[in-house]
Amino acid sequence: MSKTLYEILGVEKSAPDDEIRKSYRKLAKQYHPDLNPGDKEAEERFKDVASAFAILDDKDKRARYDAGEIDEAGAEKPQYEFYRQHADTDRQHQYHSSAGYEDFADMGDVFSEIFRQQRGGGGRQFKMRGADVRYHMKVTFLEAAKGAKKRITMPDGVTLDVSIPRGIDSGQTIRLKGKGHPGINGGAAGDALVEIEVEPHSLFERDGLDILIDFPIAIDEAVLGGKVEVPTISGTVRMTLPKGASSGQTLRLAGRGIKARSGKTKGDQLVRLKIVLPQEIDTELEAFMTSWREKHAFDPRADREFAT
Repeated sequence: MSKTLYEILGVEKSAPDDEIRKSYRKLAKQYHPDLNPGDKEAEERFKDVASAFAILDDKDKRARYDAGEIDEAGAEKPQYEFYRQHADTDRQHQYHSSAGYEDFADMGDVFSEIFRQQRGGGGRQFKMRGADVRYHMKVTFLEAAKGAKKRITMPDGVTLDVSIPRGIDSGQTIRLKGKGHPGINGGAAGDALVEIEVEPHSLFERDGLDILIDFPIAIDEAVLGGKVEVPTISGTVRMTLPKGASSGQTLRLAGRGIKARSGKTKGDQLVRLKIVLPQEIDTELEAFMTSWREKHAFDPRADREFAT
């Protein structure tokens, strides 16, 4: 949030508790989604107002916020706790609640009044689903490709066990039903939405369900061919190199890619060859190549257009 919690509620930092509650009630009625159907801006304002009130209406949280110990989302600062200690500190707001309806001492009064406005003053109690909690989590390339079990700790100290499904990719979200904030007046609990970021791998790249790998080979392997050991996400396999292999040539290892979440299809591993010469060319290799070039002149660019 760019504004302080006091600015969101439209009060001074020195405002007494009753003034904060009064301002909150006014803004909550003004921006409530049920009274502004389809208005995304009003919905976001309501969430900001609700989150601000959740902290400022709690004496301990308000004191910690004023002291700079927690931020506008209620998260510890500057020293992040729990999983946050191991996360990428360059990312902002890795732990984020889509609303923050917890700890509302008088939410029932506000929502009951809103319900009466909608229903003509019937006085029935208003129920509301709890807010979703958003969470950003990094997983390794192999965890995403093969699936894994991860335990995460949310900013409020709640521990969640998350099953990482095989084949998940960056930007996809895992939904944990009922693991968000509790509902209001008996409403259903919100969900925990875990957004996945897959860390890059030193060897493997991903293209859909296929795995790509750049594989170095020596000049004699390129000329003579043979068997080589190639790493895959499920272990090392032996692959046949054809005689006369060239850099950039791609060989396919069928079924060695990522298995779809449905389990019905599986990608391949594509092995891109790269001929690598020794850092120092010894006299024997130099002499052999000189003799070979004199007897077997070969121009790899003869059938291509390289004119500038």
